[in-house]
Amino acid sequence: MRQTIYIYGHTIALFLTSCLILIAGCSSRPTAANTMQVKPQTQAQTSSQPNLDQQRQSAEKQVRPEVEKERQSAKDQADQSLDQDAIAAIDQTRSAIDAIAANNKSDALAAIEAATGKINILLARNAAAALTPVASEVQVVDAAPVDEQAIQTLNRGLAAAVKAKDYPTARFILYSLTSEIRVRIYNLPLATYPTALKDAARLLDQGQNDQASEVLLTALNTLAIIERITPIPVVLGRAAIAAAQEQSQKDKNAAQTLLTTATNQLQRCQDLGYAADALEYAALKTDIAQLEKDLKGNGDTASLFSKLKDDLSPLFNRQSNQERH
Repeated sequence: MRQTIYIYGHTIALFLTSCLILIAGCSSRPTAANTMQVKPQTQAQTSSQPNLDQQRQSAEKQVRPEVEKERQSAKDQADQSLDQDAIAAIDQTRSAIDAIAANNKSDALAAIEAATGKINILLARNAAAALTPVASEVQVVDAAPVDEQAIQTLNRGLAAAVKAKDYPTARFILYSLTSEIRVRIYNLPLATYPTALKDAARLLDQGQNDQASEVLLTALNTLAIIERITPIPVVLGRAAIAAAQEQSQKDKNAAQTLLTTATNQLQRCQDLGYAADALEYAALKTDIAQLEKDLKGNGDTASLFSKLKDDLSPLFNRQSNQERH
């Protein structure tokens, strides 16, 4: 029930740039649905997919280890949040559905009883809990362009698509403005799940097997989803600042270059709409400008680096802790 997914695609911006030209005036506007063509996978393509994912993960570790480190940390935290009793309740619900399909009423009722027992344990442990995590997946989605001008082009295209109510194209453009580590948690809703189990048991007793199975399927399909995101540019900016501090006493030119990288990443983060109006951006740019100035001299920059990290923490934490329901 745990999964890690990698999604990349800077080249998508090239396709979108040509699409944006058509948004304003063509009678037949391109959308994600009618522009992209999906070809059926061959057996060879299907079997090679795990290897492709492994290659992507390996490349991420080598090229951007700080992103892989943050992804792994997010995955570990998500895995630790999962409740084993809630997972068992889900498993027993699936067993009940299978038993109903096999016309085995006694096994179905036993599975529902077992699932209800697990739910009762959860409620006894924390009666106030509304949602209990049962599954998670972590995605690295980095489809946004690196170039600031390309991002602005996409922003203008997005505004035009929304104005024209061309929402399929708008959704596609929004995807291409994404650069984040995304954690998705699936939660069992304790307010409604026990009722579904009781209703299913009652329907089974009445011989309404199909209706009982439908109730259980609906319960499984209505798990509450909560997403948390960490913008990749913030991760890269923080790593660049740490590396600049390390280089500040060894190679000031290298430190200057790393600070420029940090500035570019923070600008990219803002351009992509990650808390774009946050006051921290202006403070961080001021801190970096002061650091770049002081690095040209012989003064101690330790306190300035400390201030820069302190000013970055609220932006990083707010983005990482923000939930999307």
